[in-house]
Amino acid sequence: MTPADGRYLGLISGTSCDGIDAALIEVAGNTVRLVDAFAGRYEPGLRTTLLELPERPQLSLGEFGALDNAVAEAFAEAARTLLERQPPDAPPVTAIGSHGQNVWHAPAQGLSLQLGNPSLIAARTGITTVADFRRKDVALGGQGAPLAPAFHRATLGAADESRWVLNLGGIANLTRLDRGPLLGFDTGPANGLMDAWCQRHTGKPYDSDGDWAASGTVDEALLDRLMADDYFRRPPPKSTGREHFNPGWLDRALAEVRTPSEADVQRTLLELTVRSVLGAMAAAGGEADRLLVCGGGAANGALMRRLAEQARCPVQATDTLGVPADWLEAMAFAWFAANTLAGQPTAVASVTGAERDAVLGGIFHA
Repeated sequence: MTPADGRYLGLISGTSCDGIDAALIEVAGNTVRLVDAFAGRYEPGLRTTLLELPERPQLSLGEFGALDNAVAEAFAEAARTLLERQPPDAPPVTAIGSHGQNVWHAPAQGLSLQLGNPSLIAARTGITTVADFRRKDVALGGQGAPLAPAFHRATLGAADESRWVLNLGGIANLTRLDRGPLLGFDTGPANGLMDAWCQRHTGKPYDSDGDWAASGTVDEALLDRLMADDYFRRPPPKSTGREHFNPGWLDRALAEVRTPSEADVQRTLLELTVRSVLGAMAAAGGEADRLLVCGGGAANGALMRRLAEQARCPVQATDTLGVPADWLEAMAFAWFAANTLAGQPTAVASVTGAERDAVLGGIFHA
């Protein structure tokens, strides 16, 4: 079986809460084509609430429900904006695949929670919405993450070479594409901590092109303290998020070392991403013909240069193979919706550690 042909719209906001990616794709057999994409934004107060939630989770039930709806309204607005700029005679969208906003990911406790009421998205857009992609895998004993490896295999796999795909979002995750079983896992922090540190000390939401990090020097004592976290030594399957790697985690490490300059901390966080990613590749049998990078971190020139310096293979953005790095994750959730409607599994047990592959997502009719 193949995914159901048609046009699908994917929606996701990553752990940095830096925007809502909306991607419109066309699925035809085994081919996936990006038609159009749009980056929405949260209202600043809503973004702040979402960023603080993993560290300050005390909300009343009413407040939590209102937050769920607020995220859904923002997602629906991003979808409508993208659809309104399509030609009047454009084919209809079969379904929306909405990841929602992850706010708590604790698979060891049987929990993975994403906000963004899918019934509200379906009502606001008039389009059937597929959502709640992670909890079925968690219910089957899996990590519920990462999910993108199935899409990586469908769009970036090759029979003639070994490829690794690196998604540099708020959290970094790797996918190994070769002749063996599909492998994928979260490696640790990427943009999330760098963005938070940049916002705190410069007032800017991110370090454009990594220029601020490039002005600093790696503080080896801080880096060693950060790399001492048990997560980095844990074998896959594994996944993580802001409930573990958050600004409080960084602050606790800083309290135990000589205080470096603010730019040096940013440079050290960049090096933490590089070292944890490449260390994870090596531990998992990291021989590769190339490393393909997607996510917001692919636009961080300093980070990409450092990866290229340290990796034992060429480092390229996924754009080189026709899959735009900026939109890959949103495209993946659009593709997941197509698979769900076709009854196709997208959770891969060899990735998540679940007892079996599974069809993911609930269907919320318009």
